[in-house]
Amino acid sequence: MELTGKHRLFADAVLAGMSNKDAAIAAGYSEKTAGPAGSRLAKNSNVAAFIKKYKKVGAPTPPPPPAPAPRATFDVKQAITFSDPLDFLRAAMNDPAASDKLRVEAAKALAPFVHARKGESSKRDEAKDRAKTAASGKYVARQGPKLVSSR
Repeated sequence: MELTGKHRLFADAVLAGMSNKDAAIAAGYSEKTAGPAGSRLAKNSNVAAFIKKYKKVGAPTPPPPPAPAPRATFDVKQAITFSDPLDFLRAAMNDPAASDKLRVEAAKALAPFVHARKGESSKRDEAKDRAKTAASGKYVARQGPKLVSSR
């Protein structure tokens, strides 16, 4: 039943006495969509249970939300040590200290260099593939016997 993110901010704002719309705005929702968002959040079972638990008269105040775990930032000094951009993208993608968004973007940028898109090969490659399949077919001329010297 632990709330995270905007749900917790919304619940804290409602417990402070705000309306659903104002609480949704305080939680970070757009003013244009705050009304429906506040109604939807108020109906959320986890949010409703949290509000009900701490809204009782004489109930203890809710504990503060857990602080996000500190995350290391991407080291630019280390980034300039790469001379090859692909090596840099691979390092950024595999760096656990980098943000998830940066890692995903690095993987997206690296993908075309590692995996070709289907149908994106050249005509020469396609001709080679057709020749290989034709050469391995049923109607290929047989090769003569291998001559071996018996000395």
